[in-house]
Amino acid sequence: MKPYKSDTSKSDIRDNSVIMRMIPARFKAYALLARADRPIGVWLLALPGLWAIWLSADGFSVKALWLSVLFLVGAVVMRSAGCVINDIWDRDLDRKVERTQGRPLAAKDLSVRQAAGFLAILLSIGLLILAQMNHVTVVLGFLSLPLIIAYPLMKRVTFWPQAFLGLTFNFGVLMGWAAMTETLEASTFLLYLGGICWTLAYDTIYAHQDIEDDMMAGVKSTALKFGDSSKKWVSGFYVAAFVFILLAFAMQSVWAVIALLPVAWHMTHQILHWNPDDAYSALMTFKSNRNCGYLILAAAIVATFT
Repeated sequence: MKPYKSDTSKSDIRDNSVIMRMIPARFKAYALLARADRPIGVWLLALPGLWAIWLSADGFSVKALWLSVLFLVGAVVMRSAGCVINDIWDRDLDRKVERTQGRPLAAKDLSVRQAAGFLAILLSIGLLILAQMNHVTVVLGFLSLPLIIAYPLMKRVTFWPQAFLGLTFNFGVLMGWAAMTETLEASTFLLYLGGICWTLAYDTIYAHQDIEDDMMAGVKSTALKFGDSSKKWVSGFYVAAFVFILLAFAMQSVWAVIALLPVAWHMTHQILHWNPDDAYSALMTFKSNRNCGYLILAAAIVATFT
């Protein structure tokens, strides 16, 4: 296995990050395959589940704290598994896109067989984590697997792969709520819908980095579908996300609704400052959604204590 070296100025590889400097050279290709150099995806996957855990919690509890730890570890594992699946499906497409052609499978730093073995290990760890949950959560966990496996194919068949990502990345809302209460309520599905709209917004922004390459590679995205109207669509997705999340929170606590005001400010700030024609602006605005997720989590914790 040869060590990875970025050959392109637009590569999304961050092999000089703090995390990557801590990983032994023989494991770096696997770490890059799992996107360990870019933990933003872990947070975007973990946060919806954490919202649900704390919004459904009846006050502070050791259970909520323990489930939060399990969901964070599970997000690291399953995000890594999702990246491996994505890169197995997309290894030929990734070679055609400047930002992704340095990824381990596209660059042939790892074989498909090695990636499949790594995936088996990740899924086994995920199963062990899932086994700590109640039976409703276990069933939901297995129901999420087809979404994880099928997501990378969506950009080949629809201009709405971001919607499918929303269904997948926010499944933690259903699992987090079920893990706390063993049930699903109206608030659960409102929060899930809010998360889906949030993902549609931030992943459309993210997709604006790749418009030219995606057109050449023949893959689809909401960024391509919306074109010059993207800012209006993303604004609409943020409004819908906020309304659904607001309704979910309103069913739990009036104070939590007030605590969501910073979320409204943050979403508005993103729209005002995002330049759809600037790839760097798209990347920075996308990454700022981690902070948006933190603000929603803070509001959920307020709901727990009120």
